[in-house]
Amino acid sequence: MSLPKKLLTEFDDVLKDRGYNSRSKGIRDALKDYIVRYQWMRDMEGDRVGIVAVIYDHHYTGVMEDLTNIQHQFREYINANMHIHMTENKCLEVIVVKGDAQQIRDLTEKIMRLKGVEHVKLTTTSGGEKL
Repeated sequence: MSLPKKLLTEFDDVLKDRGYNSRSKGIRDALKDYIVRYQWMRDMEGDRVGIVAVIYDHHYTGVMEDLTNIQHQFREYINANMHIHMTENKCLEVIVVKGDAQQIRDLTEKIMRLKGVEHVKLTTTSGGEKL
């Protein structure tokens, strides 16, 4: 496995802060967390309401256009969005979603696969009238 030096340095810093003695243990824990998050997303059912938080590098060629195109494809499930300039290069897009869990999952996974997107987090709850 190869990783960019900056990512590995940041990971090592997190491991140190958390008291890990082994990079291998940290990688195992990170992979387990990734799998649990995926399984949670996969198992969502029914109507959901929530947000998709996306951090991306707006200087990456085409990322803003790709993100907009995906949002247009899923416009029936998007209630609102907010764009925040975090730094010179980084932006945060907060997308408010409501509707079928499968469609929200598809929207989220398409965004995750975009080049230039650095982080995506989906948070949802039941979309029913009784919350």
